[in-house]
Amino acid sequence: MSARKPPLLLIVGPTASGKTALAMALSDRLNGALISADSAQVYRGLSIGAAKPSAAELARWPHQLIDLCEPSHPFSVAEFVDAARTAIATASAAGQLPIVVGGSMLYCRALLEGLSPLPAADPALRLQLRERAAERGWPALHAELAAVDAATAAQLHPNHNQRIERALEVYQLTGRPLSQWHRDSRAAAVASHYQTAQLLLMPNNRALLHRRIEQRFTAMMAAGFAEEVAALYRRADLHSELPALRAAGYRQLWRYCSGELTLSEAVEQGIAATRQLAKRQLTWLRSWPGGEQLAVDDGERYFSEQEILHQALKSAALVGIS
Repeated sequence: MSARKPPLLLIVGPTASGKTALAMALSDRLNGALISADSAQVYRGLSIGAAKPSAAELARWPHQLIDLCEPSHPFSVAEFVDAARTAIATASAAGQLPIVVGGSMLYCRALLEGLSPLPAADPALRLQLRERAAERGWPALHAELAAVDAATAAQLHPNHNQRIERALEVYQLTGRPLSQWHRDSRAAAVASHYQTAQLLLMPNNRALLHRRIEQRFTAMMAAGFAEEVAALYRRADLHSELPALRAAGYRQLWRYCSGELTLSEAVEQGIAATRQLAKRQLTWLRSWPGGEQLAVDDGERYFSEQEILHQALKSAALVGIS
């Protein structure tokens, strides 16, 4: 008889859905070790706009994988997966329940399903692809991708240039479709080594979530979000195309700092961008495999933290985590 796999808990949901509060409450109840899966929180200097836990919260509920690198470094999904696997194994070996929490869907899926050792970027090949796209358009390159990797092309919008470029690059460098690389990586997936419970925070009323997003953005501004971005803008090693500064809110306030937008325009566009982020996250979650959906509202009101905690504890108990 094979040994029972150690437990792992994943909490994922759209921005402003209450993931961090739930994770901290579950950590108290389940002897948990918190591990962030947030593509903005990995960067030092991105705090207010990244909705990092406060210093007081981090003192009480330490989170791994926060403040890992400078925003000048384009932190990759592969780096996240390596760091998360180490943090999960360390927590499990110490007798704690690893609790991975975040809204970066690509990070979470890569952690669960595995990530192939894909080839490094080839600048010359990328330049060729971009020149072809400039001449023929990204939909034409999307059609090329569909001819050699229909599975990947089906997941991409015809103008999703970065991912089309990467998928064609991988195929041309290796002769293997990106979708095949992803299938081959699943044997190394965390989900195959841990008894994994996945809690998906889902809104019933999108308008309630949108209201929370606006309220949180307003609170961030009052807490000094614009000043935080201004400090980043003054750094000589940063520019607007870095992944850290393309995050919702940061991109718009960077444009305010550069004089492209007024502050009110930046705030309005930042709220809109955050709502679009939530929409994309919900699209991911609606097709998420193997997760237990937790309602965060009843259509009329947002549930309290205690109500969501009660749901989460019941769901975790169903898979033997208690």
